[in-house]
Amino acid sequence: MSASFGVQASNLRDNTRHITTHDPATGKAVVHSSTPGNWISFDDAKLGFNVVYTTSKFPPNLNDDEDIKTHEEVVGSRKLGLVNYGGTVCRTVDFAPEYKCMMHRTQSLDYGIVVQGSIELILDSGETRLMHPGDVAIQRATMHAWRNPSKKEWARMVFVLQDCQVVKMGDKVLGEDLGAGTKGIPSSRRASL
Repeated sequence: MSASFGVQASNLRDNTRHITTHDPATGKAVVHSSTPGNWISFDDAKLGFNVVYTTSKFPPNLNDDEDIKTHEEVVGSRKLGLVNYGGTVCRTVDFAPEYKCMMHRTQSLDYGIVVQGSIELILDSGETRLMHPGDVAIQRATMHAWRNPSKKEWARMVFVLQDCQVVKMGDKVLGEDLGAGTKGIPSSRRASL
């Protein structure tokens, strides 16, 4: 799963990120920046990632735009895994028709929201759920995969991943497991600066 930077895999509308801040002279809310997606494609352009925003600690420090500067450093490093150690990641993910990603686990609490098309959530137990626009999966560090069941249409989800404490089942630590075919995705444990 090698990565191609700057390439939007899907034919879906690009998304624009709008960051707000405060005008130092008036204290009123203003738009700091509006930027198009910064896409990375994987698996022969069948899977597309756009990291919308990251934080590197909780709670984040918004003073003097520290969070914005840190986000730019994290993304610019190209070392961000699926999870940002000690922080959060907001990511848009596009799935090609009939595409199924690898079975994997992140050490995180994730909110996965379907915004376009349908997506099948697949768990390592064999259990599945078909999700539609507006549906939300609360992913709690479990082994899972995502599949776009459409034969013709791309699907899009927005994920917010939050680092979590180590998850254990008895004495066994359930750490990050990116599964097979994840070349190009760094380990989340090295992501923070």
